[in-house]
Amino acid sequence: MLHAGWEAAEDGSLWRAIGASTFRACIGSLIGFLFAVVIGVGAGFSRIGELIFDKPVQMIRSIPFTALVPLFILWFGIGEEAKILLVVWAVFIPLYLNTFSGIRNVDRRLVEVAKVYKLSPLEISLRVLLHGALPSVLVGLRYSLGLGWAVLIVAESVNAKNGIGAMLSMARQYAQTDVVLLCISLYAILGLITDLLVRLLEDRLLQWRTGYIAQ
Repeated sequence: MLHAGWEAAEDGSLWRAIGASTFRACIGSLIGFLFAVVIGVGAGFSRIGELIFDKPVQMIRSIPFTALVPLFILWFGIGEEAKILLVVWAVFIPLYLNTFSGIRNVDRRLVEVAKVYKLSPLEISLRVLLHGALPSVLVGLRYSLGLGWAVLIVAESVNAKNGIGAMLSMARQYAQTDVVLLCISLYAILGLITDLLVRLLEDRLLQWRTGYIAQ
């Protein structure tokens, strides 16, 4: 595995594959994050928003992503769109659920105080509800980003010309066990790096927490 990684690094194919996969993961995760937070806040803040958004999301989340692969290919072709949208779906679902749940667990007295101070609905959503739901949102972000990498493996194995998944698919066809192990290790390392970045963000944003911290 190390020898295969060294050869791929020397000819540049390793860095091109990491770059392509990281680009897809970042774009898909960013879009999924924005949709999840906006829709989660809308559904959590308003009963009307819940009626509009929550039931469709609950229906969609029961669909396995492997069933969406052929559908996305039919709709968007075999280009970048289908791969990125699969990552969007993977990130959106768990992050939406955590955002919605976190907002509904915010103490209602905080909202009542905000109304007394005449904060607008947008200010209440951002400064009270989203801030109070932040621990739950960040837990959902950690889980969803890991799921996004897992889905990307499947997405890139479908007629991809570059990326770690394409390397994995090619190595599987030619029974290159060392390259397969290299690709699996790369996904694991990238997933770990992503989780560490979210943990750093969590430590930065949640300094106000008074809960137990292991020593």
